[in-house]
Amino acid sequence: MTSMYSTASRRTLAFKIAALLASAGLVASTGGLAQAAGASAEPTKEIRIAQSEAAPATPPASAVEAPPSLGSVDVSKLMAEGPLPDIVVGEADAPVTIVEYASMTCGYCAAFHVNSYPQIKKDFIETGKAKLILREFPFDPRALAAAMLARCTGDDARRTAMVDVLMEQQAEWARAENASAALLKFAKLAGMSQDDFTACLNDKELQQKVVETQERGQNEFGVNATPTFFVNGDKYSGTLGPDEMAAVIESHL
Repeated sequence: MTSMYSTASRRTLAFKIAALLASAGLVASTGGLAQAAGASAEPTKEIRIAQSEAAPATPPASAVEAPPSLGSVDVSKLMAEGPLPDIVVGEADAPVTIVEYASMTCGYCAAFHVNSYPQIKKDFIETGKAKLILREFPFDPRALAAAMLARCTGDDARRTAMVDVLMEQQAEWARAENASAALLKFAKLAGMSQDDFTACLNDKELQQKVVETQERGQNEFGVNATPTFFVNGDKYSGTLGPDEMAAVIESHL
């Protein structure tokens, strides 16, 4: 069964992220961030979290075929400058470009980064065959806050490392009763002080750019589920296993 989520409007996201920072950046709420803010979500377009149906055991890599794409987009438009600069993992001139739209609280996104990404990184990114660009597509205030914190860590390498840690440790903060306290712990591990943490989440310009990145993905490229991948412009959705993603990449080499 496919889980259903809704995106929040800019105003609601801004309101809820302010709640995340209440009491000097720490919110202790048993009812979640929306209740702490005294507001309910105002959905716009319905967004689905992609989930693969149950399948037989994965066959040997040689027998795995690339899943069919869900269409394609104009690569020049996909790679055009957006609200936030792209952070590239891998060689800039790699022949295969993977653009991933992900929400930091999406369990299927975390599953891909934990179960598939390490092998893809080893076999294709570190060998110069592919590069990865992760773009923000937050579904909720916690995902927005996490995306902002990753951008505030200082440089591209630290942002990439922060994304990796937050994906790997998603259960520790995404479902925590006190989300901001949990995120603060990770921020401090990345070398940020509590003042840095509060300033980052109060950065309205950054917040706006993250939301605009999401809206661009949704409105221009038809992203309506996470994770969504564009591999040299071809669209794929769902948690692709390492062999499936490898087959997709190889089909573009």
